[in-house]
Amino acid sequence: MRFTQRLGLSPIITELEKIGMSPELRNSLWTIVLETILTLRSNEIGYDYYGQRESYSKLAEYFRDLWIHFFKLPIDNLSVNHGCIHGNSPFQHVRNWFFKATWGEVFDFIEFSSEYHESFPEICNSFLKKEMSAYRFVNGVLVEINSKEEAIEIHNAIKNADKFKPVKTHIQTALELLSDRKKPDFRNSVKESISAVESLAKIIIKDDKTTLGQALKEIERKHQIPNSLKSAFSALYGYTSDEGGIRHSLLEKNVTVEMEEARFMLIACSAFVNYLISKI
Repeated sequence: MRFTQRLGLSPIITELEKIGMSPELRNSLWTIVLETILTLRSNEIGYDYYGQRESYSKLAEYFRDLWIHFFKLPIDNLSVNHGCIHGNSPFQHVRNWFFKATWGEVFDFIEFSSEYHESFPEICNSFLKKEMSAYRFVNGVLVEINSKEEAIEIHNAIKNADKFKPVKTHIQTALELLSDRKKPDFRNSVKESISAVESLAKIIIKDDKTTLGQALKEIERKHQIPNSLKSAFSALYGYTSDEGGIRHSLLEKNVTVEMEEARFMLIACSAFVNYLISKI
């Protein structure tokens, strides 16, 4: 907390920013892009694993990908000379766009750029937290969260489920459907979240035809799941299975599934996946 905030001379931000982006956060994100990608990626032609001369410098590769796949601009507008970025115009174009873009477009850009530096998501998360943004990188995508613990549960579920491919796939798909800012699919995100728990339960008891309820009973006998926890998750699963629940209303347009429900189910199911894996 700053001196002026401690003295009440400037406001203390207590709510996470869900809509919009403060100038401070935008400036910080640009600095991260500048220092981790635009400055560190070499603008000299290198050689591949087999000793063959590469066609473009690492920096030119990044700009080419931006032009073709993100901005979708004609490639002959990009100033490249002998495989290297030529002049300052590409940098200036990106910078001008960045500071005029909407907050959602900036997050699209940040998400796109995260693939070009291993530590980029982690560095971004530290500034997103500092500037009270409601978004964090989880498994390479930006997701709205309410606390650090929520992001950790999802991240750990994906990490812990490495040896359980179906489980990992369901969690990743639920995350992608939830975090798609252009066309989110909350209904199917919930379906994928609960399917992650189902698939793990079936793997644990080695029975592909069992229901989640039956699987939980079997797991309880072998691994001593507290009755209160089993009952809580069974009730939660019932929410998705009854006539008014997600499973039976997938094709019913009159039943609305909001982001809050989808996020809750992803976090709850991720936490339960982590719990079950820790028990086996």
